[in-house]
Amino acid sequence: MRVHLVNPSHVSFGIAVITPRWLYVLAAATPATWGEPVLTDETLEPLDPATIAPGDVVGIGIHTGNALRGYEVGRLARERGAWVVYGGIHATLYPDEALEIGGAHAVVKGDGDVVWAQVVADCVQGTPARVYDAGRVGSDAFLRARWDLLPRERYMWASVQTVRGCPKHCSFCSVWRTDGQEPRQRGVDAVVEEVVQLRRMGFRFIALADDNFYPVTLDDLATADRRQDKTRLHELEALRAERFELMARLAKLPEDMVFYTQITMEAAEDPAFLEAMSRARILGALVGVESVTPEGLKDIYKGFNRSGEDLVAQLRAFRQHGIHVLGSFIFGLPSDDPGTFEATEALAERADITFAQFVMLTPFPGTLDFVKWEQNAAREGVSIGGVPVTRHWLIPQEHRPKVYVPHPVMSSDEIRRRTQDVWDRFYSLKKVWARSKVVSSIRARLAFVLISKLYRQMYANTGIATDSARVARSTRWARLLAKPCQRLFAAPPMPGLEVPGA
Repeated sequence: MRVHLVNPSHVSFGIAVITPRWLYVLAAATPATWGEPVLTDETLEPLDPATIAPGDVVGIGIHTGNALRGYEVGRLARERGAWVVYGGIHATLYPDEALEIGGAHAVVKGDGDVVWAQVVADCVQGTPARVYDAGRVGSDAFLRARWDLLPRERYMWASVQTVRGCPKHCSFCSVWRTDGQEPRQRGVDAVVEEVVQLRRMGFRFIALADDNFYPVTLDDLATADRRQDKTRLHELEALRAERFELMARLAKLPEDMVFYTQITMEAAEDPAFLEAMSRARILGALVGVESVTPEGLKDIYKGFNRSGEDLVAQLRAFRQHGIHVLGSFIFGLPSDDPGTFEATEALAERADITFAQFVMLTPFPGTLDFVKWEQNAAREGVSIGGVPVTRHWLIPQEHRPKVYVPHPVMSSDEIRRRTQDVWDRFYSLKKVWARSKVVSSIRARLAFVLISKLYRQMYANTGIATDSARVARSTRWARLLAKPCQRLFAAPPMPGLEVPGA
């Protein structure tokens, strides 16, 4: 009997940008009794069904975007006589779907760090429960990933998690509803030791794969300080102090290391935090800008963000501290109009954003937006190929709409086309080369151009374009660009690197 862990994907690129951390965490959770788990990341290569034998246990992690492929893998594994178990955010939200459509014997809801060993044991005994409600484990139960199982040459960046949960409540995001609004911060020693392990292997670029690296804002502290009972204030101060301790330890690592994280815009108003990030060489951050207008921010319950020139100033604050922003923007909000697209692109350029992603409003399960949209769409009874549009992730990729929410002034195709145009202009070779001046050496500028082009091919053309020829061409280009990108990001291993002290 062997344990398989599968990260499903409809598209394989040969090389991936960031390691799928959950695969290696569940590998660590797999008891040694059952031998080394077999890991398959389909963003690299498709699963080989011949590797699955009767009696094996196959764990499949799914989010909404890859759920359909995940169900295909599950049915295939069950046909081969294996025990099939689903986990991940989508399985947590729709356990019955995985059982009914995906061929599941069992579904794990919530964090798998602790419960996975029991699930495997139950499958081996032939008595798995239909649903394991694992909930949210405490940060002291977070497992280190089994990076010794990683094919080093197949990934550009490694990933380490420092915190789960986000205190915000954005309408388009499900994280705060599934991972919780109370940040669960991992111990500093555990994080630093894992980072050192990865640098020993030759990774110098590492993503801090957190829901929100800035869980305590200055406004949070001020609000708590106004209360007569200071208990909450002291809790928040302790969380903030741990963030600074972590960054101080990261700053002691080799100077060639670069970190990237995800953070809210409010960090721009916290110079001390940005300075600590810079010293720790956290030089890149995905920042959810979402909309450049006050009306758009109101649409998505993100009124804590700014707009217009105030937004430009906030974004530039990151750059002033040496932190490069990957700005995330949403198109198709109710208040958007045709002028929003060019206005967004212009602001991104004016604010000196290094990278940007432009996504179309999609109602994802677990979000407030989905709840509202589902009610309206269900009344209309729209379906595609017999699949209700309210279960859009079950529609085959080639027939799946790009835009789901009816817009008051624009058609779905207009939103898709204008979004594609913004991607094309922002990532034109001329503009990418101009932005590459943020780094100095020719090697670094070449890496910047390649990763910019790769990012566009992977996330824009394969996700937005409706022309199948363009999608196929983009996939081929992504596979070609990925190999030289991986070599540019690699570094000589440092097997003797010591863990820095406090």
